[in-house]
Amino acid sequence: MTNINETGERILTTGEWIGFFSMAVGVFMAVLDIQIVASSLQEIQAGLSATKDEIAWVQTSYLIAEVIIIPLSGWLGRVFSTRYLFVLSVGGFTLASLACAFAWNLPSMIVFRCIQGFLGGAMIPMTFTVIFMLFPPRLQSSMTIVLGLIVTMAPTVGPVLGGYLTDSYSWQLLFLINVIPGFLVCFFVWRFLDIDKPDWALLQKIDFIGIGLIALCLGCMQFVLEEGAHDQWFEDNLIVALTAVATLSGVAMLWWELKIAHPIIDLRAFKNRNFAVGCGYSFVLGIGLYTIIYLTPIYLASVKGLNSLQIGYYLMVVGLFQLVSAFVAGPLEKKIDLRLMLGLGFGLFALGSWLNGELTAESGYWEFFLPQAIRGGALMLCFLPINTLTLGLLPVEEVKNASGLYNLMRNLGGAIGLAVANTQMQYLTKANYAMLRESVTATAAPAQELLYGLQQTMHNALIAEPSAAAIKQLTGLVLREAEVMTFNNLFQTISFIFFASLCVAPFLKKVDAEKAAMLPMD
Repeated sequence: MTNINETGERILTTGEWIGFFSMAVGVFMAVLDIQIVASSLQEIQAGLSATKDEIAWVQTSYLIAEVIIIPLSGWLGRVFSTRYLFVLSVGGFTLASLACAFAWNLPSMIVFRCIQGFLGGAMIPMTFTVIFMLFPPRLQSSMTIVLGLIVTMAPTVGPVLGGYLTDSYSWQLLFLINVIPGFLVCFFVWRFLDIDKPDWALLQKIDFIGIGLIALCLGCMQFVLEEGAHDQWFEDNLIVALTAVATLSGVAMLWWELKIAHPIIDLRAFKNRNFAVGCGYSFVLGIGLYTIIYLTPIYLASVKGLNSLQIGYYLMVVGLFQLVSAFVAGPLEKKIDLRLMLGLGFGLFALGSWLNGELTAESGYWEFFLPQAIRGGALMLCFLPINTLTLGLLPVEEVKNASGLYNLMRNLGGAIGLAVANTQMQYLTKANYAMLRESVTATAAPAQELLYGLQQTMHNALIAEPSAAAIKQLTGLVLREAEVMTFNNLFQTISFIFFASLCVAPFLKKVDAEKAAMLPMD
C-alpha cells in the first residue's frame, strides 16, 4: 500500500531512498570508469605489452559500447523492469571490472572494457528515469541536482583518482575499486527498489533490424570520432569506409524506426519541442563538459609540465564550485523561469571558457582559479534546467525512452567535441607555429636579443655548442607559445558555441519545476 501525505504526495520509504542512492553510486562508478584510465594509459600499456597506438582502445572500446547501449536502455527497461535491468547491469559491470584487473593482454582488456561500457551505459539513463517515476515534483529538482553532480563531477575526479591509485599502488586497482561497491549496489537495489514490472510481451516484438542499425551507426560513428584525428581522417581508407557505413545505417535507422509500429527507440519524442531543443542543449553541454576536461590536463602537462597530482589540484576547483553551486541551483529553480536559469548557466560557462582562453605560459594556479570557479559554478545552473525543460513536459510512460536519447545526445556532444578538438590541436599548433616562426628571424631585434641571452646562459653553464643549444631552446619556446595560442583558440571556440546556443532558448516552452511529470498515485 502506497503512503500518501496530507497534500496527496507519495511518501517514499526508507528502503526506496536507500535503493535510489545505491543507483546513484552505480552511476558514479559507470561515469568514473570512462576517464579513470586516462592518466594511467602508459602504465596499462606497459602491463599489457601494447603499443602507444593500441592502448587508446582501452578508452575507445568502453565509449563505443556505452554509446550503443544508451538509446536502447529505455526499451530494455520496459522489458525487464528498472529493478531487474539495473541489477543485471551493475552486477555485470562489477564482474567485468574484476576481469579487467586480471586481463592478460590487450585483446582481453578490450573485450572486458566493451562489456563494462555496454552494461555501465545502461545505468545512467535508468537512474534519471527513476527520478521522474519515484519522486514527487517537489523533490525531483533536488534529486536531479544530486545526479547531475555525479554525472558532471565523475569525469573530473576520474583522471585524478586514476593517477593517484596508479602512482601509489598499481593500475589494476583502477578496476578493483568497483568490486565491493558494485556488489553492495546490486544487493540494495534488488532488496529495496521495485517500482515497475517487466513487460515480457515486448520480447515477442523485438526490433532486431532497429537494434542492428543503431549498433552499426553508433559503433562506426564513435570509432571514426575516436580514431579519425590520429589517422588523418579521410586520408585513411578504413575511416572513409566506416563513415559511409555510419551515414547509410543512420539514415536507414531513422527511416525504419519511424516506420514500424514497435520501434526499439521511439524517435517520435522529438515531436515535443522542448525535448528536441533540450537535446540540443544536452549536446552542447557535452561538448563543453568533456572537451574542457580533456583539454585542461593536456595543457597543464604539456605547457606547465605538471604531474597527475598537481593537475588534480587545478581540476579540484571545478568540482568544489560545482558542489557549492548545487546549494544555489536548487532554490533558484523554484524562484525563476527555468529558461532564464539556463541562460544564466550557459552564459557563465561561456564566460569561464573565454577567460580560460586568455592564459599565457606563465599563468599559474590563481590565473586558472577564476575561469574554473566560474565554469564549476555554472555547471549545475546548466544541467538542472536542461533536465527539467527537456523531460518535464513528457508523459511518464515516455520518460524511459526519452531519457536514453537525452543522455545519448550529451555523450555524442562529448565525442564530437573531442574529435574536433584533437583535429584542431594538430592543425592550429602547426599554423600558429608557422606564424610565430615568421616573427623569429635574423632581422628581428627581440628574437636576436633572446637568442643572445640564451647563448650566454648556455655558455655560462658550460654547455657544448652553446649556439646550437640556444637555437634548440628557442625553437622549444616558440612551439610552447604556439601550443598556448592553440589551447586559447579552442577554449574561446567553446565559449562561442555556448553563447551562440542561447539563440534557441526562446523556442523552449515554460516548465514549472513544481508541476513536472510524475507517476499517478496508487
